[in-house]
Amino acid sequence: MEAVAVFTTAWTASPQLPAVGFTPNWSQEGFWRQSLRQVVRIGAGGGRVRIRLSNAYGTSPLRIAGATVARAGEGAGVEPGSLRRLTFEGAGGVEIPARGQVASDPAELVVEALESVTVTLHLDAATGPATFHAQAFATSHRGEGDRLDDLDGDGFGETSESWYFLSAVEVDAGRTDGVVLFGDSIVDGFGSTPGANRRWSDALAERTGRPVLGAGIGGNLLLNDSAWYGEKGVRRFGRDVLDQAGVEAVVVLLGLNDIGFSETDEQPTYKPAPVVEAEELIDGYRELIRQARGRGLRAIGATLLPFGGSDHWGERAAKVSREVNGWILGAGEWDAVVDLNEVVADPEDPDRLRGVYDFGDHLHPNDAGYEVMAEEVAGCF
Repeated sequence: MEAVAVFTTAWTASPQLPAVGFTPNWSQEGFWRQSLRQVVRIGAGGGRVRIRLSNAYGTSPLRIAGATVARAGEGAGVEPGSLRRLTFEGAGGVEIPARGQVASDPAELVVEALESVTVTLHLDAATGPATFHAQAFATSHRGEGDRLDDLDGDGFGETSESWYFLSAVEVDAGRTDGVVLFGDSIVDGFGSTPGANRRWSDALAERTGRPVLGAGIGGNLLLNDSAWYGEKGVRRFGRDVLDQAGVEAVVVLLGLNDIGFSETDEQPTYKPAPVVEAEELIDGYRELIRQARGRGLRAIGATLLPFGGSDHWGERAAKVSREVNGWILGAGEWDAVVDLNEVVADPEDPDRLRGVYDFGDHLHPNDAGYEVMAEEVAGCF
């Protein structure tokens, strides 16, 4: 009897409601008679590839007329000889129900860990507003008509820095040592160089040799839903962490937006922003720990980063942040802890990010900051 291949999630993006977003995107207008080519970097290699597509926030069925996968070339191009047609239960296309998802059949394609692949979707019927991931820090491409077999990418004339419908890429790696980073824009890679794969998740994958999945959503909250910034962490944890294949640990870095959104009146997308105390966040973390352990995952807590000088800063927010970090480090409730606050803090002013690690908004690290964070977290593995 032939052995059943064990698939491992090699890349993921957490689905979000269609929204205006941080940069212009196509989520609200959707797609019609167009092809969408997306480039993603995978964290595991294998001989077969399959994808997962999400219509989680769709209000009507989503028709996928066809799909292909290939090793990425330059720009929107693909590596010659690597293009493969994807099927769905043997069919060339599929209809995904509103609020549903679907997995493709495996396609024979040899891929290596840390290389990029393209996934191309032909969307021949009006999709309506599109389930998407706002901040990709990578370029997606759109072209008119059926561009599934386009090799050089010249037919893709429009670009976006978001991902649409694509929620996971899986390979038959048979690995069970994957790590999920769960959190907000810092997990998402805000402040890293776009198109360069310099996110925190990329840096950790390079250091550990493990599949590392970024399950961050910019602006995400642990305790409250947001029209702009995704479902609350305690609710989306099951979909974005526990449902990933081949994962053995999760690192949680989430809560700074819960603390800091109420400190400013200048950003309307931060509203509503309830005033949150440390005890409420700790209860939320305990719920994540409970969910993770219920599925046999190690739960690793990361301290909140310094944010002095940012639009999240204020006396109350600073107090709550210190209380939360004290609990993370001292309560003994996580399976392991990592003090990222200390790693990136300015030695002369510990409430602030060290200048060489500051993207410029006093809230998000830059490429160098993500590197030292990855080095610290790598010690847990």
